[in-house]
Amino acid sequence: MNIQYSPEAIDDLIRLREFIAVKNPYAAKHVAEKLLSGIEKLKVFPEIGLPVQRSPQPEKIRDLFVTNYTVRYLIGDDSIFILRVWHGKEIEKDL
Repeated sequence: MNIQYSPEAIDDLIRLREFIAVKNPYAAKHVAEKLLSGIEKLKVFPEIGLPVQRSPQPEKIRDLFVTNYTVRYLIGDDSIFILRVWHGKEIEKDL
């Protein structure tokens, strides 16, 4: 399986890294690496995340938790689609 990112997910990752980098560039890099490493695991274990029960397709839309961050993704036939990424202190992102 390959990984594809929605424009919103790309914006989320950039926003999160820029927010952290203001106070600690090293931490921003570390968080980005952890998130990308967690996302890469989805290639081998696509069902590792928890189903999003209130979604129209809970068996396909899941949340992966990486440290304090949530990665919402969709399991497709040949791809994993990263939909949104947010910090646990943020309000959950809509699809």
